[in-house]
Amino acid sequence: MAKQMNQRKAAVIGCGFVGAASAFTLMQSRLFSEIVLLDANFDKADGEAKDIAHGIPFAGQMKIYAGEYQDLADAAIVIVTAGANQKPEETRLDLVQRNVAVYQSIIPRIAALDFKGILLIVSNPVDILTYVAVKLSGFGWQRVIGSGTVLDTARLKYALSEHLGVDSRSVHSFIIGEHGDSEIAAFSSTNVSGIPLSRFCEMRGHFHHQQAMDEIAQQVKNSAYEIIAKKQATYYGIAMSVRRICECIVRDEKSILPVSAMMHGHYGIEGIALSMPAVVGAKGIETHVPITLNEEETRLLLHSAGTLQEIVAQLAL
Repeated sequence: MAKQMNQRKAAVIGCGFVGAASAFTLMQSRLFSEIVLLDANFDKADGEAKDIAHGIPFAGQMKIYAGEYQDLADAAIVIVTAGANQKPEETRLDLVQRNVAVYQSIIPRIAALDFKGILLIVSNPVDILTYVAVKLSGFGWQRVIGSGTVLDTARLKYALSEHLGVDSRSVHSFIIGEHGDSEIAAFSSTNVSGIPLSRFCEMRGHFHHQQAMDEIAQQVKNSAYEIIAKKQATYYGIAMSVRRICECIVRDEKSILPVSAMMHGHYGIEGIALSMPAVVGAKGIETHVPITLNEEETRLLLHSAGTLQEIVAQLAL
């Protein structure tokens, strides 16, 4: 008999840099009263759980521990960060075969538990692995969410806020498409508190719009490579992204986030997962939000989808 879901329980599979940072961030968030950590190396999960648990007196009472697959059956959210790390000079798509094999060992075990919650995919390449998770689990697509371009979008908002000298929370913009080299900064629909981007730039004394936006888009796209070259991995930004997605689910916020999910015809894209703004709540993805794109952005989005389609066509699932 299936366990009743515990709405305040989360599980993290994979206790490397990203998994451990995500668990630490979630412990501080007070969203959950119980977090279970799983890793191929039980001692690694146990060590991380014990280390994080020592911060509980500063954050608020909860339970965090290392466990086995049966311990996540009643979780509200299972966060999958397991997989090989991206190496310097390696693209996210280069990771495909190694991490698909990892997912073939993980996702069927989750599905076998009659798990009823949300599957949050974080491992790279996240769009491909979100697609793989949908196929291997048999879950409805709304319940399988990739972290997608939530972090890229945060990087974009931060870069624009620095350029404009304004609070990043007042910047409304999205990175869409692949979480990777073919991602698109949707500048045509970007605004700062309702003021079109180009107009706000001029208000702040910036007039070379195209050049500045091209530079910012490249800066955002290359930021992960820069960080990986300097410290071998990125994990704080993605951990905060995981926390934000979990907030939307646990609190049923119905916030709009650029998460990765299966596409069903928007912009003519089907049968692949990529990032587009979507309403995220307690049941996962409620609906995609078709933002306005100009012709060039639409062309680039279709190119991004095509890049992912080519990879998916080569997978043996």
